[in-house]
Amino acid sequence: MTTTLAFNLKAARFLETAFDEEVSHRQAQGRQVRALAEFAAVGGSRRSVTEEVALRLSVSRNQAFLLVETSCALVARLPNTLAALEKGDIDLFKASKVTRLTRDVSDEVAAQVDEWMSLRLAGRDPSAIRSSVNHAVQKFDPDGYRDRAKKKRELRHISLEHDDETMSTLSGYLPTEVASSIYASMSRAARTRRAEDKSRTLDQHRADIFGERLLAEDGRGKPRAHIHVYVDLLTLVGVREDPAILAGYGPIPDWLVREIASDPDSTWSRLITDPATGQLLEASAGTYRSPASLARLIKARDRECTHPGCHRPAEFSEIDHITGWARDGKTNHHNCHGNCKIHNLLKEEPGWYAEPTGNGGTTLTTPSGHTYDATPEPLHEPREEPEDDRPA
Repeated sequence: MTTTLAFNLKAARFLETAFDEEVSHRQAQGRQVRALAEFAAVGGSRRSVTEEVALRLSVSRNQAFLLVETSCALVARLPNTLAALEKGDIDLFKASKVTRLTRDVSDEVAAQVDEWMSLRLAGRDPSAIRSSVNHAVQKFDPDGYRDRAKKKRELRHISLEHDDETMSTLSGYLPTEVASSIYASMSRAARTRRAEDKSRTLDQHRADIFGERLLAEDGRGKPRAHIHVYVDLLTLVGVREDPAILAGYGPIPDWLVREIASDPDSTWSRLITDPATGQLLEASAGTYRSPASLARLIKARDRECTHPGCHRPAEFSEIDHITGWARDGKTNHHNCHGNCKIHNLLKEEPGWYAEPTGNGGTTLTTPSGHTYDATPEPLHEPREEPEDDRPA
């Protein structure tokens, strides 16, 4: 008996074309890695290099930092992994599994891991590569692995990443046994609730319990939110449907801001803007240090760190002069803006220069000569003046 297998040759050709494009993309990543490593070698301090890469590639500072670190590690310490990338056997994400787990080992151990992994990269998924690298690091550096595991517990933290359509991801970097216990506890509570309320999924119950437990200040009381929202008065009272701005996130719909406003603990402040531009009207002071009232206005206007690509909420910003006080720079909203601490220090790096453009805006010039606009977005869209329908 003969069995004939029917293959879809047309589909196979499409798949092979996609694979060929993937290989080309991986090889291009290899060339980019070498270029970034060379730029890092001549482009100044690591801070300056990171910021320039972030601006030029239009990525976040963290993405730029990881890209530069990965590139430098591949070129300097992991020749076999880099060769696999340049050949197209792996992509940069898979290569980063090797660089990340060898970041804190000696050059000798990194070379041993790189050699051991050279036959364990092609055709494997990221999780499998990560597992193999983890095994290799423990194999070649058992004492160091144990010491680093202890030190990593000191790096525990939580992080916030905003997504689309009013959703975000809050995650915690915790010791494994703590994270597992938290998840198990929430899962038990979620299953109990699910037995009584099947209108929500188990995941929804688990997420709701997560939020309730974290927001309850005494562990039992009503959750309280501490966030900054910027909204047009007419939207707040329901006359308009313009989006509001949630600091550090961006636009949120009118119905959501009215829900937030209904909280009796909400506190509101009034800002006056120019209807034609949406920009904040005049505010100034005659001293070097901006008074609290001016600082509040500037943070409200900026909403975020004003450095291009940085979205850290303005409540964490430092108010700084664009044209320095020593050079007759005025303390007003035109010559002051808010930057997070990292980007406030960037001005001390050689080759970085900010030219004021008014209302807290700047034209930012980098050491390589590229320029970027850093103007705060208007607090609202420009409004047309209403037609005068009074009788002549």
